[in-house]
Amino acid sequence: MSAAKLRAFLAVAQYGTFSAAARALGMSQPTLTTQVQGLERRYNVELFHRRGHRVELTAIGARLLPLARQLGELEADAYSLLHDSGELNAGQLRLGAVGPFHVIEMADAYHRRYPRIDVSIRMGNSTSVFKDLEDYTVDIGVLARFHDAPGFSAMPYARHAVILFVPVGHAFAGHASVPLEALQGQPLLRRESGSSTRRAVEEALARQGVVPDNAMEIGSREALREAVARGMGIGAVSEAEFVPDPRFVPVRIEGDPAFTETYLYCLEERRHSRMLESFFDVALSLRKAGGG
Repeated sequence: MSAAKLRAFLAVAQYGTFSAAARALGMSQPTLTTQVQGLERRYNVELFHRRGHRVELTAIGARLLPLARQLGELEADAYSLLHDSGELNAGQLRLGAVGPFHVIEMADAYHRRYPRIDVSIRMGNSTSVFKDLEDYTVDIGVLARFHDAPGFSAMPYARHAVILFVPVGHAFAGHASVPLEALQGQPLLRRESGSSTRRAVEEALARQGVVPDNAMEIGSREALREAVARGMGIGAVSEAEFVPDPRFVPVRIEGDPAFTETYLYCLEERRHSRMLESFFDVALSLRKAGGG
């Protein structure tokens, strides 16, 4: 099985037509068609259903796709190793993340160190990021909190206390910090289900037996800020993501009982990929510099 035939198969699977795949690979359509047909004849299988100009993967083609992607990544790593003689002078690094804060600082630091590597960021929730990692759509995931995920390698990056923020006229506004018990019966604005901040706050409240008045569920940081500014309730946010605003005041929770954590994930089998290791090294240097 040749690498060229697998590249042809991958391109057709990605672009959906033989003509588009041929253009992407910079070859003629007959040449690409011959490579795919050669792969099918060699193993007596059908990899695509032809639907006019477009194609769809057969059942065996769908099973081959993730394996071909893995082989393609290994081929790229081997080429990079031989071609660049230990220097990351070319390539693409794809990041997946659930929030912008840490992934932006890491991408910026990495680009400064390796300016010839093309870095892209794909946003989603934790479920979609893990799926993208499994599908080789992204290389590294930046996720909030630790996930028990077999087959994945995890590196802790940062830990930040969750703080409250209230309108300037609120009773808490005159205090640098308040005990968690002060939230008893208070109107507490909640982030959407699945939010790491919401999870951290709810777990801390449950441990102390504190029951706030759950005022409203709000699905974005921006909307939460506006709701707090309008006096609709008390907001909670990771300290690292708090943005000062003259309309409200940050207030710590005594003892920092609620906190968020950030972890980097990749497929275990790819942990020692040269490019991925270079990103983990940059992230580790940032963590040490920030005291995280």
